[in-house]
Amino acid sequence: MHQFLTANRTELIARCRAKVAQRAPLGVSEEELAHGVSIFLDQLIKTLLVEKTATPMRSRKVSGPSGGGKPNLSEIGESATRHGRELQRHGFTAEEVVHDYGDLCQSISDLAFERGETMEVDEFRTLNRCLDNAIASAVTEFGYQRDFVVADRQTVELNERLGFFAHELRNQLCTATLALSIIKQGNVGLSGATGGVLDRALVGLANLIDRSLAEVRMTAGLPVLRHLFSLADFIAEIKLSASLEAQVKECVLNVSAVDPKLAIDVDRDLLLAAVGNLLQNAFKFTHPHSEVSLNAYALADRILIDVQDHCGGLPPGFAEDMFQPFTQAAEDRTGLGLGLSIARRSVEANDGILSVRNLPGTGCVFTIDLPRHSVTEAAPLLPQAA
Repeated sequence: MHQFLTANRTELIARCRAKVAQRAPLGVSEEELAHGVSIFLDQLIKTLLVEKTATPMRSRKVSGPSGGGKPNLSEIGESATRHGRELQRHGFTAEEVVHDYGDLCQSISDLAFERGETMEVDEFRTLNRCLDNAIASAVTEFGYQRDFVVADRQTVELNERLGFFAHELRNQLCTATLALSIIKQGNVGLSGATGGVLDRALVGLANLIDRSLAEVRMTAGLPVLRHLFSLADFIAEIKLSASLEAQVKECVLNVSAVDPKLAIDVDRDLLLAAVGNLLQNAFKFTHPHSEVSLNAYALADRILIDVQDHCGGLPPGFAEDMFQPFTQAAEDRTGLGLGLSIARRSVEANDGILSVRNLPGTGCVFTIDLPRHSVTEAAPLLPQAA
């Protein structure tokens, strides 16, 4: 058999290359695809030659023991381990790792049949042992490498979630700090509207922590907590806190009147975070002494919440990229570039859509699109205890 394999080495590699190329991900060269098969074929030939000598058990150093054992300590085990790592890096699946070695077995059988060659029982057992050990080593290493990739991805996702938390935490803290600063100037008191902003910012900090804990529960499969409430009341609450930031940023906040019959069925904290991030983003990038508009209205069976700024418009092709985490295109690079990513995730968690429309030379409009409800659908509020 070793003579047959040696004489037909080129043909066998070509057949395997053709089989693998049909499954290979784009961008993988033929040389890389043939690398594992060519080395394995040479090691198989070497094993068969050693087994024809007076000390056939020395072949175990090349191909490893039968029945598993420690095949990675053999030449075949070491090369198959490298090949499994290579296949994982190039995007193959675990099934394709097995197929990669199975292709050679099939090619040997087909070619032997075509050439009228016969295979001795012992040689067939040797072929199976070599294949078993190679596949075991390659699949084991493939699994290790895949686990490393998954672990790295989970680390990135964890860092991103921590970034979300820190960004929202800073936003709430900023609102509280601004309110406290104005109160300390002595022009307003704690019992006024600014004091209310401070109260809500502190409550928002508590809600943020609660929602972060809720995210852990959501990961366990628990649903988002939705409630039906008035859209007009929701916008009024946002207006109160956003007016303070508009004052500090020296711009005008325009808020349209909202139909009192409209309602939304969402997780209030998540939607507050989304609209708040959009407004804070608008205040940050709108030109000084310009306007930021907040409009909420119904269109057919949808409720739309628009936030429009006067930033001068978006760079070409940037409309969708700006929703990616840590993306910043403006000259002002303060912050983490997480606000829009947080907003989109919050809206989508409420079965909504967040989009942006560019107004070249003027600014842009961010729109939250949610299912429409009415206040008549809401359950009556229970009277509060005195």
